[in-house]
Amino acid sequence: MISTGSLFGRQSAPLLGIDISSSSVKLVELGRDKSGAWVLERCAIEPLERGWITDGNIEKFDEVADALKRVVKKSGTRTKQVALALPPSAVITKKISLPAGMTDQELEVQVESEANQYIPFSLDEVSLDFCVMGPSKNAPGDVDVLIAASRREKVQDRQGLAEAAGLKAVILDVESYASRLAASRLIEALPNKGVDSMVALFEVGALTTSMQVIRNDEVLYDRDQAFGGAQLTQLIVRQYGFSVEEAENKKRSGDLPEDYASAVLRPFVESMAQEIGRALQFFFTSTPHNRVDRILLAGGSSPLQGLPEAVTQHTGFPCSVVNPFEGMEMSSNVRIKKMVREAPSYLTSCGLAMRRFMQ
Repeated sequence: MISTGSLFGRQSAPLLGIDISSSSVKLVELGRDKSGAWVLERCAIEPLERGWITDGNIEKFDEVADALKRVVKKSGTRTKQVALALPPSAVITKKISLPAGMTDQELEVQVESEANQYIPFSLDEVSLDFCVMGPSKNAPGDVDVLIAASRREKVQDRQGLAEAAGLKAVILDVESYASRLAASRLIEALPNKGVDSMVALFEVGALTTSMQVIRNDEVLYDRDQAFGGAQLTQLIVRQYGFSVEEAENKKRSGDLPEDYASAVLRPFVESMAQEIGRALQFFFTSTPHNRVDRILLAGGSSPLQGLPEAVTQHTGFPCSVVNPFEGMEMSSNVRIKKMVREAPSYLTSCGLAMRRFMQ
């Protein structure tokens, strides 16, 4: 949402969606064929060491920039323009209503004066952007405008990373908005094109799991929980005495002792399903809602064996793991088996890559 070039230009020049999380850098490049169908041109993942990125802050700039260079090289792309994202905690967003028919200049002046009320620091210190969302439901003759603002140094950190890797950041989005955009394609594949469906999207990261409850493209509720795939790594360390790095590598490659499934994986899957059930209970007790139609799981730990079944058992709601590339054509650059295995990790980067066609 925060434009570092022109977010609202009409061109659809090639664009990389790059998601930088605490555990890895994910890259996606999308295209469209003559009929307008989506094509997955490229995707690649490069792991990051723990501590390089903490709470969305880049702690080891050079190391992350090098990882970014490696993921670009691995993908084989020549595209230099990128869409990046900031975590929701780094961005203040506010929806306001303004009179319809204002010029861009008038909107800009009005947005700046409104932003002053909602942003707890000086406008000189922030990067500010806005997007007209359409006619206001509550005020006829007005339009809803979404304001997004972030501390300038956060934006410059992401821009600097791109530059250090020989890339140019042209769009800076919010991670949860990008993942929601990619998920909207999958929601449309639900019965009745997903209209009025209540969907709980859980993105299981290394350290946190974020939850968004979505209905008709609107977020009804969101919440972060402090659990994730890193806890499975810690259990492997404790059970088998590996170093953290060894445990992480063995978890990724599947090279683990025979009793791993029963002694470590199954109890972890059970506790994760319980955490997801608990997060849903928070939603039910703090809103008028008491059910969801579908639970979608994304993120690196979501394809764990037995997790969707355990979640359904704990919650009573149907649950599936997302593949953001479902229904897309595949270019010859994509290694299908590897992509399918890693697909749930690419939700945010896929949403960022989709921005190419939504400018």
